Amino acid sequence: MGYSVFDLYTAGLPMILDLNVVLMLCLGVVSGVLIGAMPGLSATMGVAVMTPLTYKMGMGPSFALLLGVYCGGVYGGSITAVVANIPGTPSAMMTTIDGYPLGQQGKAGLAIGTAAIASVIGGLFSVVILSFSAFALANVALAFSAQEYFAVALIGLAIISVISETSIVRGLISGVIGLLLATMGSDPLLGTPRFTFDNYYLLDGMQTISVLVGFFGLVSCFQMIEKKLGEFTVVREIGRVLPTWKEFKRILPTIIRGSIIGTFIGAVPAAGGSVASIVAYGTEKRMSKQPEKFGKGELKGIAAPESANNATTGGAMIPMLALGVPGDACTAILLGALTIKGLTAGPSLFSENMNVVSCIFILIALANILFFFVGMFGAKYISRIITVPRHYLVPIILVFCMLGAFACRSAVFDIWTLLFIGLIGYIFAKVGLTAAPAVLGYILGNLFEQGFRRGMMLAHGNFLSFLTRPISATCIALAVVIVFSPQLTALFKKIFKMDETKV
Repeated sequence: MGYSVFDLYTAGLPMILDLNVVLMLCLGVVSGVLIGAMPGLSATMGVAVMTPLTYKMGMGPSFALLLGVYCGGVYGGSITAVVANIPGTPSAMMTTIDGYPLGQQGKAGLAIGTAAIASVIGGLFSVVILSFSAFALANVALAFSAQEYFAVALIGLAIISVISETSIVRGLISGVIGLLLATMGSDPLLGTPRFTFDNYYLLDGMQTISVLVGFFGLVSCFQMIEKKLGEFTVVREIGRVLPTWKEFKRILPTIIRGSIIGTFIGAVPAAGGSVASIVAYGTEKRMSKQPEKFGKGELKGIAAPESANNATTGGAMIPMLALGVPGDACTAILLGALTIKGLTAGPSLFSENMNVVSCIFILIALANILFFFVGMFGAKYISRIITVPRHYLVPIILVFCMLGAFACRSAVFDIWTLLFIGLIGYIFAKVGLTAAPAVLGYILGNLFEQGFRRGMMLAHGNFLSFLTRPISATCIALAVVIVFSPQLTALFKKIFKMDETKV
């Protein structure tokens, strides 16, 4: 490829050393922390709403804003988890278990400080792993043909269907709907219109921004309008923020374990911070010599989930940058932002736009450092955002959503698309379907279809070519195992139970 890991931290420096980039990064981190601290909102929703604002920005400022919101949003949920027992984001739900009890003991500052330190270390750890893993994967992916890209997309679709909030079947339904939405527009190989309903605006398919903002931003607004959230009991006394050296040494092994777990789970498409925080918390509690302390204000109960959910930010970028497969819903939106800028994620991004890749790496590292200071010094004030009335907040978000959809090509049709997708997302929520598989299906749809059709053309219609190539066959087998993993797990448990009965 002609580049080394060292280049990942130097090639993008000219883009970083720009006042606009620095300002956008600061704005993104502060906005992300505020969005993450607001119950009902999330880092995904924040990135989706901010993406349209970057449409006419340069490459550096665009990703500075988006990555700042991404990293800051993941951390921000821990603040209200501590002071109000309400996770600002789903990935902060485990932080409430020990964070709020500490807050009630007058140690809210210590809980927030521990969360900030664990988050920074977890995020930076994932960036280091990202620099080696993504580069190695990109080198391997240079040898990929159409069959391999199809198989990699298949793994992504299999995992997003399994890791659903409800069931495998509902996850598959959501993913298939996303794939169907991706078929609208012109045929990627022949160029003929399909499913456009003779509408000029649909020749290029639905605008990615309208789909992303509709599924996440608009649905969040609909849900906040529907819910009547009552008064919250907010911890007023913050107290000491920084843990002592003795406390830090005690939680450091926990932070390292959480960082490893978070980076690994983040690299699995669609797993995300919620899964990582649950696994890290459970692991730490099982390993503890005093598990009874968990749930009563144990610092390790904060350090584990916070290091894990922030480590997923770098972990989720690994498959996105190296293979073009989003690691979670948020990186699916970032992948869409890359597309809007005329770039294609994957090995070609490393070989043709190393300065952009390097810029992304540096920005993630800087965003993790920056939100530490924002969280540490602004926690007392940020926690008060929970008291902002919804009737002020919702209209502002709605306006941002519609302006963002309209700004892409100044077409009112895109606002109708936004409302249509928002309605679908709201129906999803009502019937128990998850929006994330649909969004990832929509993003992966083009890679999936082109890989399959080009593979069939190269093999002259012989499907066995997907099974005779080692990498492709391995990926397809892995996808099948993932889809049927719940049944296989139940079967193994049944077999082992029968063996134990015989004994």
